[in-house]
Amino acid sequence: MTPQEMEPRIVRYGDLMPCRTAFIDAHTPGSDQKENFTIIGGGVSESPDQHVHISIPHGFNIGAAGQPPKCRNSLHNHRTAEVFFVLKGRWRFFWGRWGTAGEVVLEEGDIFNIPTGIFRGFENIGTDYGMIMAILGGDDAGGGVIWAPQVIEDASDHGLVLSEEGRLYDTKQGESLPEGVAPMPLLTDEELKGFPEPSTAEVLPNYVARYWDMVALADKAPAKVIGEAGMLRDKPGFEVDFITRASASDAMHSHDLPSVLMPMRGHWRVEWDGGSAVLAPGDTMSVPENLDHRVVPSMSGEASLYHVVGTGDPAGLTWTG
Repeated sequence: MTPQEMEPRIVRYGDLMPCRTAFIDAHTPGSDQKENFTIIGGGVSESPDQHVHISIPHGFNIGAAGQPPKCRNSLHNHRTAEVFFVLKGRWRFFWGRWGTAGEVVLEEGDIFNIPTGIFRGFENIGTDYGMIMAILGGDDAGGGVIWAPQVIEDASDHGLVLSEEGRLYDTKQGESLPEGVAPMPLLTDEELKGFPEPSTAEVLPNYVARYWDMVALADKAPAKVIGEAGMLRDKPGFEVDFITRASASDAMHSHDLPSVLMPMRGHWRVEWDGGSAVLAPGDTMSVPENLDHRVVPSMSGEASLYHVVGTGDPAGLTWTG
């Protein structure tokens, strides 16, 4: 594969195209400065304005959220896995019906495998623009977003209506639901009882991995972060490895399914039969299945990288209580 053929599978951080109208809380004060990025796969955006950088199916989706300080993402839920790692900034994640069941603060490089079936939100509590990278299970990412009822109600006060089909309509722009299309129904009190409210103490040990713990574990071989035998044991339809300078290998290798390289620190050279490319933090590279390749640091200094590969497992539930 030539460098020209591989180039469409590389998304540079500086080339990411944001959508500021991706979700129902796009006009809600406190959430109206969010930027949503869909890097690989269709994502879960509710707006036709969302740009998709790489549409090739991987068995999972890669996205990102960029937010200025004090901006938050409203309480929502997914039917498949949602994994975040912090690329830039300091972030508070919170969960539960009202966002009060538990919370955790993540620093740069930390990763959170958020339990499926739980309402969750997050906010940038740093002092500068922050960016978190996301992995969503399944090619269709579970068919969209399930919002806490108050999010839909608040959005209607600011002109946004979500259809039962999961598409946004902005009444302030003269849009309205098409004839015969109903608004997204609110979850009932009975349905809301089915969403668990785990405490921080229940969530942290099995769903959060800290950057420097992963660095220590990856001193001789890549650290298995998410997987059946990972630090965070789960089978969400993909596995996540953490690689450092100390655990990078010169050996060529390939995978049966597409894989994704996402540098966290330093610059990394990816080599394959026919070409090479250098990746920087925030870049995303999709490596085709069955393509021999290797990835090694290209400069001195700290170097770390997240590696995601599909497993073919159903992107199932992660909360086990």
